[in-house]
Amino acid sequence: MAQIGDFAENALLDAIFNTTSYAPAAIYMSLHTADPGDTGASEVTGGSYARQNVTTSFAAASGGSVSSNALIEWTNMPATTVTHIGVWDASTSGNFLWGGTLTASKTTNSGDTFQITSGNATFTLS
Repeated sequence: MAQIGDFAENALLDAIFNTTSYAPAAIYMSLHTADPGDTGASEVTGGSYARQNVTTSFAAASGGSVSSNALIEWTNMPATTVTHIGVWDASTSGNFLWGGTLTASKTTNSGDTFQITSGNATFTLS
């Protein structure tokens, strides 16, 4: 499951049909303990968890998809089970742009590092 957040849906439609532009200054990836829905719900908290700046971590889109081309890493995680990822336009608060389900959920212990290796975060429009 992958879904575009409400804010990004409207920004994309306005860009196409109303010739407005929207390009966030930076992109941040988040981790979630349940489906974030259209608003970014159930984001991980605790430990030293923080959204990761992934502005330069993706190759150019091709064939309707874009994939990571760098390691994305969260250190000193809290004890939790991560099931989803999200994309935001700010390191805190901001607008939720996109969410998706991990291929397999991952349980972390307090202090663990969570990684998404290069090529393993892909977002597709169809």
